Amino acid sequence: MTEQTGAANHVPDQPEMPLIEHLLELRNRLLKMVLAVVVCFAFIYPFANELYLWLSEPIRSLLPVGQSMIATDVTSPFFAPLKLALVLAVFAAIPVILYQLWSFIAPGLYAHEKKIAFPLLFSSVLLFYLGAAFAYYVVFPLVFGFFTSVGPEGIVEMPDITSYLNFVLKMFFAFGVAFEIPIATILLIITGITTPDDLAAKRPYVVVGCFIIGMLLTPPDIISQTLLALPMWILFELGILFGRLMKRRGVGTSEEKETGSE
Repeated sequence: MTEQTGAANHVPDQPEMPLIEHLLELRNRLLKMVLAVVVCFAFIYPFANELYLWLSEPIRSLLPVGQSMIATDVTSPFFAPLKLALVLAVFAAIPVILYQLWSFIAPGLYAHEKKIAFPLLFSSVLLFYLGAAFAYYVVFPLVFGFFTSVGPEGIVEMPDITSYLNFVLKMFFAFGVAFEIPIATILLIITGITTPDDLAAKRPYVVVGCFIIGMLLTPPDIISQTLLALPMWILFELGILFGRLMKRRGVGTSEEKETGSE
């Protein structure tokens, strides 16, 4: 009986489907993802101008009195808010997109894999949003405050709306991805690629790597570089901590599989 239970725990919940059915299922899931983005865009676009004003508030609040942002291209006043609305629609639809991906791959996962896959999926979405929020509320005021204070005397600062949008979207993406470090660390540990002790032993190299990545992904100033590197290091340490806890509980290892079979 134990062997039968263990064997059941090591097979996917559903039988294999023919390739054509997999492709049809994937098509349906992709259509639902696109539909989610379109619906979110339809709700967001009417407020695109107001959202751009909110997004540009960190730099507009630091400009001298009488100065404002400008559009150096004729089409910028239309395309900049449009691009922002589209990106925000994708951001807003991320839970639906990941749910559709989860629904597509879940039938092929083992029971012990499902136990950790969905929590990690949910945590990755939350961490990405937290990274973007950290960039907007913490990094932007400091970075823009630095840039607006070091310009040569007599230079009028009038940021272009398209350049500003491209800059902040790059920062959102950089911090969003950086905040995924705990998920990547945990996956490396529970899959057996490495161990918490091995990662801890490489801590000096990780710290240097965090500052190098911060230098490459942020503007060339020590403030934004440090504001990205320090959270990356802290999140790496959290990943090791949670990885140790999950390792002790046997999550994703052969110990857990044997426990489940019993």
